[in-house]
Formats: sequence, C-alpha cells, structure tokens
Amino acid sequence: MLKNAIIIGATSGIGRALAIYMAQQGYVLGLTGRREALLSSLQHGIPSETFTAVMDISKPHDAAEKFEQLLNKMQRVDIVLINAGTGSCEPEFPLRAELDTVAVNVSGFTAIANSAYHYFTKQGHGHIAATSSIMALRGGPCPSYNASKAYMSNYLEGLYCRAYRAGIDISITDIRPGFVDTQMAKGDGIFWLAPVEKAAVQILRAIEQKKRVAYITKRWRLIAILMQVLPFRAFVRLALGKKGN
Repeated sequence: MLKNAIIIGATSGIGRALAIYMAQQGYVLGLTGRREALLSSLQHGIPSETFTAVMDISKPHDAAEKFEQLLNKMQRVDIVLINAGTGSCEPEFPLRAELDTVAVNVSGFTAIANSAYHYFTKQGHGHIAATSSIMALRGGPCPSYNASKAYMSNYLEGLYCRAYRAGIDISITDIRPGFVDTQMAKGDGIFWLAPVEKAAVQILRAIEQKKRVAYITKRWRLIAILMQVLPFRAFVRLALGKKGN
C-alpha cells in the first residue's frame, strides 16, 4: 500500500529535497509552504500524486486550520514531517528576530505537532517526525534558535510519552541535523557540511526505520556525545574559540 506523507515547509532546503526524494520512492505527498509560486513549481516538478496548502506557520491557528483541511483532502496520512523552521544570529541581536524565531519554531511547530497527534490518535496509528537540530543540545550565540530547537526535541519526547502511556501506535522521530548545505548554513569552510540530497536520503531512512532520534549525517552523533559530556566552560571555549568570563 502506498504511503501518504505531509511535509510542512517543503519549498526550500531539506524540505524540498525530501519532497523530491520521497516522490521518487512512490510516496503520495501533501506539501506546504508560505510561497505559492515555489509550491506550485515543486508540485509540477515531481513524479507522484501531490496535494498542496499555502500556509505560514508563524500564524499558528490559521496554519492548524489549513493543515487539518489538507489532512481531510488526502483522506489518509501516515507520516507528518514538520520541517518549517527559521533562525537568526544577527550581530545587533534584535528582539524582532528573536520573536520571529519563536513564532515559527515554537508556536507554529506546536500547532502542527499537536494537530498531527490528535489526528493520529483518532486514526489509531501514525508517525510524527520533525527537524530540530544538533544545536538543541546546548545553548549558543544564537539564543532563540538553540532554545527553540531544544523545545522541539522536548515536545517530541513528550508526544512519545503521551502515546506510550495511552497505548497508541504513534511513532516519533526527532531529526537532528548538523550542517546541511542550505540557506540556513552560511559562511565559508563550514565543518562537515553535508549535501542536502544526502541529508534527505538519511532522513527518510531514519523515518522508515522509526528511529526515535536521528543525527544527520550519522557522524554528527559523535559531536552530540561530545557536546553532552563537556563541562560548560570547556564547551564554550571549544565552540566559540575564545575565553569567556
């Protein structure tokens, strides 16, 4: 039986690469994004049955409503992959950018994850996957980004706990990429920068294997272990390359 999946945030970066790769693997896809032109171009460029919904998840109530309409249109959905995200590390550290990050990565993510959980509860089974980040493991000089990704990881773990306690067959996958060659990864000589196509292949494999946590690419698991065991001051010196107070 064909699998039906919704990708939230499919018009660029990892989401777009996943849409293309999953279509090649025979998935029926629901695709969402803020930019209608990019969404239409993607829909017409992939070789599988697709449904689309234009949504801005920084407006959580509106996004949840459109998400539920997409669920109804597709009739059956097996996987919901929440990939929409943003981040800011502006030198001026403006409040506006911090709140924009929270609006997407916290409020918007919560709206979709919560709606997906209720849908799968009624259906009796399903799989929620979301792209957080290896940055969820520690704080950093982009506070709202790291903190919002930590929120995502903890919320996903909470969904797993709820499903486990209720005895509902809902799988949860927390996808934690390192650096992937997208617009989010800026700068020259970025450490272990992975092609977005390689990331898409590993992400889909992790979802199909129903992994609870997946580091993308796999070798970032080593960095994750190091990040978790290093004392704070040692972590700061290693990550930032200069002595703190």
